[in-house]
Amino acid sequence: MRIVHFSDLHVGSPYFVPNLMNRLVEEVNALKPDVVIGTGDFTNEGFRQEFKTVQAYLRQFRSKVLAVPGNHDARNVGYLHFEELIGPRHWREEVEGVVFVGVDSTEPDLNSGRVGRERYPWILEAFSTPARLKVFCLHHHLIPVPGTGRERNVVYDAGDVLEILLRAGVQIVLTGHKHVPYVWRLETVYIVNAGTAASLRLRGYHRPCYNLIDYDGDEVRIYRRYPFGPESLIAHFSLATGAQYYRELESLIQQPEPAGR
Repeated sequence: MRIVHFSDLHVGSPYFVPNLMNRLVEEVNALKPDVVIGTGDFTNEGFRQEFKTVQAYLRQFRSKVLAVPGNHDARNVGYLHFEELIGPRHWREEVEGVVFVGVDSTEPDLNSGRVGRERYPWILEAFSTPARLKVFCLHHHLIPVPGTGRERNVVYDAGDVLEILLRAGVQIVLTGHKHVPYVWRLETVYIVNAGTAASLRLRGYHRPCYNLIDYDGDEVRIYRRYPFGPESLIAHFSLATGAQYYRELESLIQQPEPAGR
């Protein structure tokens, strides 16, 4: 199973770079993933024309695309356009024995988010059947990410959501939002944040990037990839134990790639 995870395109923003987006499509199609997952902020203001542009890009992927909205997509009642042009805001998909569940964590016209206790039974039910791998997708952070300044946008009910995911046996959580790539391990759950894939809204020395997740047997490898650039292994762990195979990867996760490399 091969999964590509990208986030925060911000189509419509002056910082959006079409050349980066075109390169992302080209690289992803060359990787031939089973699933492509976008974790929100496809648009900058939630306007219909922005969503139509996003739709045109997403249709160029040759793999199955799953998406959840971000806070920018929920601006100006943009979630209506998201549902019409991109897809449902809450979903469950199963691909070759891997279960993916996506939840809209946004609130209209607010940067903050929540999952909401009304969703907890549905999440547990969605993950209740046996699966080779269980992946949960949302836009906002569940755990603060280093290098993002003052943290105000962890979902309000993050503690309860984390407990639900642990009970459900989820092994990977995919998020976006702050444009800083990072991987956290919490018990046997790996929380994987994506940077921005096609925007120059960047912090520090980070560059546009996306994640590649390879799952084979008991092992999961997560790579950070740069459009037009290299890739680096940032996590390698066992599904059976949750343990990392290489402790030195922790230092790679914490250090961004220097600019110009």
